Amino acid sequence: MIEQHPFAPKCEYAFTVSIKLSQAFFLRPSSQGATRAAVYAESGTFEGPNIRGRVVPMSGGDWPLVRPNGVIDFDARYLLEVDDGTIVYLQSRGYRWAKTPEIAEKMARNEPVSEDDYYMRVAPKFDVPEGPHDWLGRYLFVGVAEKLPGANRIHYFKVL
Repeated sequence: MIEQHPFAPKCEYAFTVSIKLSQAFFLRPSSQGATRAAVYAESGTFEGPNIRGRVVPMSGGDWPLVRPNGVIDFDARYLLEVDDGTIVYLQSRGYRWAKTPEIAEKMARNEPVSEDDYYMRVAPKFDVPEGPHDWLGRYLFVGVAEKLPGANRIHYFKVL
């Protein structure tokens, strides 16, 4: 039996962001030899035990780099508005890759796939004013993302 390391991180569910995405715009190939894209956050919502609100429409998006090996390197930035009016800047980096070429083709066609067919994880940072939501800027978070046709749903966990 493998013993848990005493410093292994523990996580607590924070919230889920559901984002409707615009069409993707592509640079093929980019100056880096891979494919660069731009996908905008059209709208969305977020909700968790202690926070809820909306994705500010068209406040940003994702500028992923699609590597020749199929790994997508995310760089997403957009705004969240908490129900009390607080604006939060979210910047997230991460990776997505399909477990088979067939699954990658389905995802490229924006078709539904099982969450077991791909890996999609992100590491966000938040810029938030002092006040009731400043906990977002005091912890590290990990996001486990779902790729949905025309959308993403990202479940964020606070690393304790």
